[in-house]
Amino acid sequence: MGFFTLEESTGSRSYLGIWYYRSNPRIIVWVANRNNPLPDDGAGFAITDDGNLQILHGNATSYWSTELDSTSKPAYREAKLLDSGNLVFGDTNNAPLTTTLWKSFAHPTDTFLPGMKMSETLKLISWESKADPKEGKFSFQLDEGRFVILINDHYIVHWADVESSDFFNSERMPDGVTKFLFNTTGSVPNLNPYNKTRPPSDYNNRRIRLDVDGKLQYWNFDTNWSLQWSEPRDKCSVSNACGNFGSCNLYNMLACRCLPGFKPASLENWRNGDFSGGCNRSSAVCGKNDTFLRLKMMRVGQQNHNLKVENDTKCREECLNQCSCQAYSFVKGGVNKRRDRQPGINMCLIWTDVLQDLQEEYSYSGPDLFVRVSIADTALKAKSCEPCGINVIPYPLSNGSDCGDPMYSSFDCDTPTGKLSFKTQNGTYNVTTIDQDKRTFAIQDKDVDHCNSSTRGQMREFNLSLPFKMNAKPRCDTVAGNLGSNISSQGLVEIVIGWEPPPEPVCTSSADCEDWPNSTCKNVTGSGKMRCHCNSNFRWDGMALNCAQDVDGQSGGSSRKKKPLSLIVGVTIASVIVLSSIFLYTCILMRKKARRRESQQNTERNAALMYGTEKRVKNFIDAEELNEEDKKGIDPLILQSCLG
Repeated sequence: MGFFTLEESTGSRSYLGIWYYRSNPRIIVWVANRNNPLPDDGAGFAITDDGNLQILHGNATSYWSTELDSTSKPAYREAKLLDSGNLVFGDTNNAPLTTTLWKSFAHPTDTFLPGMKMSETLKLISWESKADPKEGKFSFQLDEGRFVILINDHYIVHWADVESSDFFNSERMPDGVTKFLFNTTGSVPNLNPYNKTRPPSDYNNRRIRLDVDGKLQYWNFDTNWSLQWSEPRDKCSVSNACGNFGSCNLYNMLACRCLPGFKPASLENWRNGDFSGGCNRSSAVCGKNDTFLRLKMMRVGQQNHNLKVENDTKCREECLNQCSCQAYSFVKGGVNKRRDRQPGINMCLIWTDVLQDLQEEYSYSGPDLFVRVSIADTALKAKSCEPCGINVIPYPLSNGSDCGDPMYSSFDCDTPTGKLSFKTQNGTYNVTTIDQDKRTFAIQDKDVDHCNSSTRGQMREFNLSLPFKMNAKPRCDTVAGNLGSNISSQGLVEIVIGWEPPPEPVCTSSADCEDWPNSTCKNVTGSGKMRCHCNSNFRWDGMALNCAQDVDGQSGGSSRKKKPLSLIVGVTIASVIVLSSIFLYTCILMRKKARRRESQQNTERNAALMYGTEKRVKNFIDAEELNEEDKKGIDPLILQSCLG
């Protein structure tokens, strides 16, 4: 224990703290004046006249105090640092410490040590930064009987030790950590899954710390300190990371997306990387005509109701009969993962509240989750393929012979996992996002690090052929363990690929063109392929995916190339006329301005000349040497010349 300064901090700020003896680098477990640093190291730690333990500086200015009631001031008080790291202060009465009035274990900073006991009044508060021990952004405490990490400014749950679901895994705190926090007796099991040889040990040489990023860390000391357990361990472990009805994928650079049939509650916030608002339904649900989105390998929050049912159909009916039902899951007898439930009984799990803590590609493969959606929001539109997991596959992209356009059939759906992949000559790559509006999708490239400094600027050649094209630059993420508003995931490289607008849809009969009004199934190119070509006075719009009326009177079919050409010619001619008019008008103005300037200069010059001539004549006439006879002798022509 003593005064210290932090090497990372600026200035000469000093603190009084407790740290592990001979730890290098120094492991600080408690700071007295964390919110009020000393300006330098010229301070003292003493028991003052009011009976408190204080840090004093300069002219007895107090920078920290135990703040005990000073009404009773006994003659003898003592402060003592115990081997456990607990600083105790109390009355002695000429004997060893008899009454403890204050102890640091009841006022921790960011570290929980052996001998402490968690309660509703005790909490850990993170440092502001590694260079500043003042109270930071996160706190760890008991809240209504559960352990939570809170974001202090807004009292938002950052992580919670939630009750384990019957059939879906949760981010439950290990029993050994719980025992340590409650200071209960018994051995602590080894929590490191990569070290199975160490026997159970007691609580000595262990500590829990809430770090500056809001991670709760459980450490053990053998020959060195080693991290045994930490939560939240990644972006998707944060409490409700993507908001209500938002799904988190740890392996995608853009980790959050809405389920099919849902849309961002705030599109602006969603685009800015703030996903806390989650997603809302595109259409309301409450009827037996609703359908269900089948999701696999999902993690989800605790269900609201458990029902015994005969089969999957009965479970589905139970959900449809309740307007408040958001999702259901049917579990056959014997699948239960908790020992306190009776095996052999079919269970129907019902969620009546909003779905939270959704995560895709979860390591534990639980039962399928059926999310209730409106048929209007999920019905296949114009030969679109069925969703692959939560991946919506828009037309013309295709993963089968009965949907999409054959030219775009480079996709494959792994139904058991719900993963969508893109096939190229180089291999198969996971599809992470699809943006229908921009006609782009992103794939993961795990073979080459395009973001490495030595390979930056180099691109893998995917040998893409039309209708696909690759963007110039990959999307890189090199931020490790970021749990802030940035939704990037660690060490990912994504390649963005676009697709060209499709031609007219393929057909075999006129019935195939019913989804494309104002079109007829025919072969106009002689290639043998039938397509839904637009009728007369209509043209195919590959952007809007429909037959648009041709205002120029062009016939249908492949006339989409004719109108742009005439439009370009018209725009070019109009531009030339406008530019020529502007140039001509500018020249006329400049010429008029020059003439006015020249006229003004001539007027001023003539006036000056006239004034000078008249003055000279007057002086000549008034001269004393010129007598009357001289005046009479001036030739009129000469005089007129002088005056002229």
